Amino acid sequence: MQLELNTGPDTLIFDEVDAGIGGETGLVVGAALAEVARANQVLVITHLAQVAAYADHQIAVSKSDDGTRAVAEATLLSLDDRVGELSRMLGGDGSSASGRTHAAELLELVGERS
Repeated sequence: MQLELNTGPDTLIFDEVDAGIGGETGLVVGAALAEVARANQVLVITHLAQVAAYADHQIAVSKSDDGTRAVAEATLLSLDDRVGELSRMLGGDGSSASGRTHAAELLELVGERS
């Protein structure tokens, strides 16, 4: 019987990998994380659209507080919802035409790089 040794964890979690970076550097970090994700499950917590655009699946997390307790909600985003969320992350409100165009272009760009 031959045992297969695991050389590392199957799931990698990166929290705030975008701290102190932006723009083109964010695209490089996103591409690097996408490469790691080819062999592992990768969960990334980010506020940078350039990193989030590389995700196979994007989840938005929101928190509400009624004064007695806080509740967090996680929502898997559709493609249209991703465009709105990426637009918001880029500095808009998520509904402006120019912001949504920029977000859609970002998704197209990372799709071409993948």
